[in-house]
Amino acid sequence: MTDFWGELLRAVGDIIGAHGPATTTARSYTPTDYSIHFFLQVAVILLVCRIVGWVAKKYLGQPQVVGEMIAGVLLGPSLLGLFFPDLQAALFPKETRNILYVCAQLGVGLYMFLIGTTLRLDHFQSKAKSAAGVSAAGIIAPFLLAVLITPFLLDIPGLFTAGLSQSSATLFMGACIALTAFPMLARIINERGLADTSLGTLTLTAGAFDDAVSWCVLAIVLATFGGGPGIALLALVGGLGFALFMIFAGRPLLAPLGRMVEAKGEMTSTMFSIILMLFALSAFAMDAAGIHAVFGGFLLGVCMPRGKLTEEIKRKVEPITILLVPIFFTYSGLNTRLDTVNSLELLALALAILAVSIAAKFGACWLAARLAGEDNRTALGIGALMNARGLMELIIINIGLQKGIIGPTLFSIMVLMAIVTTVMAGPLFEVVYGRKARAAGELGALGTEGAANSPAGVESALARRPS
Repeated sequence: MTDFWGELLRAVGDIIGAHGPATTTARSYTPTDYSIHFFLQVAVILLVCRIVGWVAKKYLGQPQVVGEMIAGVLLGPSLLGLFFPDLQAALFPKETRNILYVCAQLGVGLYMFLIGTTLRLDHFQSKAKSAAGVSAAGIIAPFLLAVLITPFLLDIPGLFTAGLSQSSATLFMGACIALTAFPMLARIINERGLADTSLGTLTLTAGAFDDAVSWCVLAIVLATFGGGPGIALLALVGGLGFALFMIFAGRPLLAPLGRMVEAKGEMTSTMFSIILMLFALSAFAMDAAGIHAVFGGFLLGVCMPRGKLTEEIKRKVEPITILLVPIFFTYSGLNTRLDTVNSLELLALALAILAVSIAAKFGACWLAARLAGEDNRTALGIGALMNARGLMELIIINIGLQKGIIGPTLFSIMVLMAIVTTVMAGPLFEVVYGRKARAAGELGALGTEGAANSPAGVESALARRPS
């Protein structure tokens, strides 16, 4: 009997181990091993994200998305791996992270597809001047400041890889500072009740363009660092070409889908399959071009015919994103180590980079909005939202670390900058814009946006929206 229970306990303890044949000194993973890990990982991710998101929303005044971002970092080596390294390694072994990566890209891509379907093109047309000015300022100012600070950073050992040229380092820093957390910005705009406002559309459009430019600059840096000029050309020509195709040809080509759904009064399974296929092709196109899959999904959503089709897309796709988007945050958190900023000198450097980054985005975008004719309250609100970096920042610095452009120390400093600017975005927006707008009845009470984002709330909003 003792042997029976002993064998049972041994088998239970070996459930999340590798069971394939030994390769070198360790066993390999079988398909069943990946499956077991994946389902356990998803359960843990959803549980932790919901708990931390609830705490962040209830006690810190942060939207659910910020809580999910923090939860992703907590599940990584910065907390769980720091105090319980064996548990963290057993739960998220390196061999399984490629699966999480693909699910993460699918989740955030679908979410940006939904955001694209809610974009108010009429607001964008009426605010084109402001959006262009804010976007330009959000790009020019960060690169100018990068020119000033990069020579100093290059003199500090370990921040950049030895042998990296000053021009490449400057471009990389400029791209990092210019980034806006596009997926996170979209969720903040939704959760703050701004999706149906001109401010939300203006900010989202400017943020999208700033991110696209930053990814193109990153492609140039990778090309000069050894990736070859083809990478940069593919990103610039392929990405821009696909965007222009979608804007000018995509909408007429997609119009029949809208008419078919209107005629039937619902979206059939076949139609939904076609929509998902188009999404996958759009994400593939932008990913293959070297920009990012999220922009493919967003562009497709922007070009979708408004009306019953977008209502049905929202109803069918939104539940999928609730499952997949938290995986995106966790995957990035697994690559984040905050414990490497471990001295007063490095902390001072992190604070300096944070101050420069805030000045470059918040200050420049505020000034550009004011010069474009926006009132001061709206301009401050735009600056507060554009200042969030979020996990798009984590993605780009992860690429920089993996490609050998930056070292672990600068990586950790940029992670701190991304977290702080994202956490401060919501409270700062409420101080400079949200509170007065809610008091004046321009926005709903904080905490009621979730109802507006439910299928019924979206249908109501779409009913008020011009086609």
